[in-house]
Amino acid sequence: MVSPLCLGTNVFGWTCDEETSFAVLDAYVAAGGNFLDTATVYSTWVPGNSGGESEAIIGRWLAARGRPDDLVIATKVGYPGDPHMRAGLDRENVRAGIEGSLARLGVDAVDLYYAHKDDESIPLEEALRNLDALTQEGLVTYLAASNYTPGRLAEALAVSEQHDLARFQGFQPHFNLLERAEYQGDGEGICVREHIGVAPYFTLARGFLTGKYRPGQDLPATPRAAGISQAYLNDRGWQMLAALDDVAAAHGATPAQVALAWLMRYPGVVSPIASATSPEQVREIMGAVELEITDDEFARLDAAGR
Repeated sequence: MVSPLCLGTNVFGWTCDEETSFAVLDAYVAAGGNFLDTATVYSTWVPGNSGGESEAIIGRWLAARGRPDDLVIATKVGYPGDPHMRAGLDRENVRAGIEGSLARLGVDAVDLYYAHKDDESIPLEEALRNLDALTQEGLVTYLAASNYTPGRLAEALAVSEQHDLARFQGFQPHFNLLERAEYQGDGEGICVREHIGVAPYFTLARGFLTGKYRPGQDLPATPRAAGISQAYLNDRGWQMLAALDDVAAAHGATPAQVALAWLMRYPGVVSPIASATSPEQVREIMGAVELEITDDEFARLDAAGR
């Protein structure tokens, strides 16, 4: 059982130092949150980092605070660029991945373990057997897939059933009001039909859907702003913001809360992932949990982003 909003921790060890990360985690738990998302590769893109920084910060927070009884921790393995291992889901890599994550987190088992990226260099059955072995040993409770195409996700589910292997119970696509391709359509159909819990990432389009970027304004010189795709800074993006502004005004909410509330209503979505760099941002995004947009508002936002 997870919160309606998952806290993304890719900012830990990047735009959040350890003290701030602890404050963000404290605020999230205080607001009723219980679902953390991390990965071994967070945050290798920061000069001087070697990977695993986010997991290590969470581990030290758990040691300092004590683990809440209902806390669910998700981490990942097999993404290119991870200095702890080669990319992929071969047996050696998966084993090194889980051992490193358990050590950094300071836990005996990972609740939800994602294949961070599909590995087409080995047979799908082999990759799934390598992951299944971790569940058999009690090192992982549930498996999930991130960045798989709908076709490969469906194939993985079929292979797991055929060979009686632990199957993917979760799916993490890139999905938000402006990014639909990875989930809307076939992915949605598979996840709803197979009862796969969906936890989308980049739910606020790297901050664009918060409304802090506006026509005619220069992008601020910040690491997160540097990741804003120019694809958003156009008529379609501004139209989406206008729709968010209107719905937000009707509810006394913020654009970010509306964007997350839309995702929470979307078929198959269990817990959108959103990160925060301050306790104030945590309180804002958690405000989306209680926000109920109408059917007409949902449809308007859906149409504006297509």
